[in-house]
Formats: sequence, structure tokens, C-alpha cells
Amino acid sequence: MKTTHRWLSIVEGCLLVALGLHILNSAGLLISGTAGVSMILLRLTDLSFGTLFFLLNIPFYILAWCALGRDFTIRTFASVSLLSALSELMKHYVIVSMHPGLSGALGGLLVGFGLIILFRHNASLGGLNILAVYLERQFSIHASKTTLLADILVLVAAIIFLDLSQLGYSLLAFLLLSSVVGRYHRPPKWAQNSLVDAKAN
Repeated sequence: MKTTHRWLSIVEGCLLVALGLHILNSAGLLISGTAGVSMILLRLTDLSFGTLFFLLNIPFYILAWCALGRDFTIRTFASVSLLSALSELMKHYVIVSMHPGLSGALGGLLVGFGLIILFRHNASLGGLNILAVYLERQFSIHASKTTLLADILVLVAAIIFLDLSQLGYSLLAFLLLSSVVGRYHRPPKWAQNSLVDAKAN
């Protein structure tokens, strides 16, 4: 039952992230994390997005295997593969048309909540997410800080490729994603206390 619950949750998390990324892509907004880096490099090389994404993830998989364990790495590899497949399906079968401001807000929130589900079930979507989990576990650096810093660096690098409105809406998505991860990555103390009181009663 525990294994089934975990993998169903991972599938649900990947669905939320895939939908969020699809919404952002449909509005021409920047994708955060390693995928965002891959999209920037895609404009500078002849390699495909899939090849770039795979190559960028290699050192992070090694880090995950050595520092976070085999099971975490396997779940992360499965999550990345599932997200890739879902993204391809949504590209062909899901049509999204909305104001880019709403796209940025909704996309950022969906990706954030999807990542929370994955983090809570000891998985991630590779790349910078692995680094965020690793730094929190090893050095108590909150995952939201690492995620926000990485997203800002990606946004700065993308200045030459996006116009000002796209940069602004992308920044909105990044901020909302970081806010969600920061607030829900761990239950707040008042929620933990309420849970303890409920169990006691």
C-alpha cells in the first residue's frame, strides 16, 4: 500500500508539473530549472532539447546516487521520464490559450505544487531540484532559496532571448513557484501542533 501510494503521488506530481510547464510554454514564457537552461542552450547549439536536458542531468544523477541514495535516484529518473512523456502528450493534445499574466501565475503554482508532491515522496525532477534537496538535507539550506536563486540566474541569462513582458510574466511564475515550495515543503509548526493534538485526542 505504501509503495502504491508513493508512485500514485509521483504520477500526480508529474501531471501537475507537466500541465504547468505546458501552460508556460504556450504563452512563450521561460521554464524554470534545468529545463529552462536547456531551452536557453537550445538557441545556441545544434543539439535537441532532449539531448541537452539529458546531458545537463548527468552530474546531478551522480550527485543523487552518491549523496541521496539509489532509491531516490531511481524515483527521480522515473519522474523525469514520465514528465517528458506527459509533456509530449500535452503538446499534441492539450490546447491552452490565456493571458500571459494568468499563464505565468497558474503555471508557476502548478509546477510548485507538483514539486511539493514529489519532494514529499522522496523524488524530484532532476537537475537543480536534486541540488535543492541535497543542500537542504546536508546543509539545512531551504529548498525554496536554492530554487529561487537558480530561477533568477536562468531569468538573467534569458534576458537576451525574451522581451520585457515575457521576462516579467516569467518572473511572476518563478516567484509563485518559490513561494509554494517555501510554504508547503514542510508543514508549518501550527499545522504540526494541530496534528499532534488531534492524535492525542
